[in-house]
Amino acid sequence: MKFLCTSAELVESHSRGFEIDGRKLFAVRREGRVYLYENRCPHRGVSLEWQPDQFLDPSASLIQCATHGALFLIENGECVAGPCEGQSLNALACREDSQGIWVQP
Repeated sequence: MKFLCTSAELVESHSRGFEIDGRKLFAVRREGRVYLYENRCPHRGVSLEWQPDQFLDPSASLIQCATHGALFLIENGECVAGPCEGQSLNALACREDSQGIWVQP
């Protein structure tokens, strides 16, 4: 397991980007749970954020691709609107403990 950040560094309804071993990732906290995905839109393979750590739509209820406006469910990464509808983000295994958030490389 590789350490991402402390729990306090990913607050509720926010997202944060990371780079681990050359892979771009991002995490979202929703209803106390952490979801982790590869930072790559399934439509064109581009990074999703429009500014550092900005992966969510204005309501913070969906993940949004800044390039095409595609919208993804936070809970499973499924695209629900946009050019890659029906495709999904690549989810990664992670866990959270008293030290913080960890990713399975």
